[in-house]
Amino acid sequence: MSRLYLIPSPIGNLGDITYRAVKVLETVELVLAEDTRTSGVLLKHYGISKPVTPYHQHNEHKVLQHLVQQLREGRSMALLTDAGTPGVSDPGFLLVRECVREGIEVECLPGATAFVPALVNSGIPMNRFAFEGFLPPKKGRHTLLTQLSTEPRTMVFYESPHRLVKTLEDFMQYFGETRQCCVSRELTKMFEENKRGSLVEVRDHFQAKGVKGEIVIIVEGAAE
Repeated sequence: MSRLYLIPSPIGNLGDITYRAVKVLETVELVLAEDTRTSGVLLKHYGISKPVTPYHQHNEHKVLQHLVQQLREGRSMALLTDAGTPGVSDPGFLLVRECVREGIEVECLPGATAFVPALVNSGIPMNRFAFEGFLPPKKGRHTLLTQLSTEPRTMVFYESPHRLVKTLEDFMQYFGETRQCCVSRELTKMFEENKRGSLVEVRDHFQAKGVKGEIVIIVEGAAE
């Protein structure tokens, strides 16, 4: 049956995948992978042997119509990104949008997404939050941070290890040094760390020790 499945993949611990996700991966005809090596490790771990084809930010425009045509012809596919839920700061949106336009069934399974555990364990209010993902590295960064300086909701950001300290310093400049935050790294892995405190305290911590692993930053909103 023609259907595109969006499969959340573990963000670190391979045990963090649902039974249903494994079952779907066993039944689809084709797996689309952001990184075939990363997805290959997951599939091998669960004894799944399926055709795997690359689908990532560098080729998604090029292969889009070909994949949609295969779906129209009745093939079933599963999209796996490196870690977390496809489409959340990862490839997936273009394919989903085209499937919706073409009337092709799309089903997203629940599962791992890095910002959810980071937000829940941050100790910062989570009843209202704004997911910002990765900040622009240069163009548009000043404008966006200026807008967010008065955002009353808790803010959620993704960041790479080598840019973390610089981003925290930008937050100190636009949000104030005393704004509370939590930086979560290596979530679900052996060396998981959740560092909480003011922006300056957390900046000093990572400036002194260095940074490794995937990063989620939670920042409290501005006082209303």
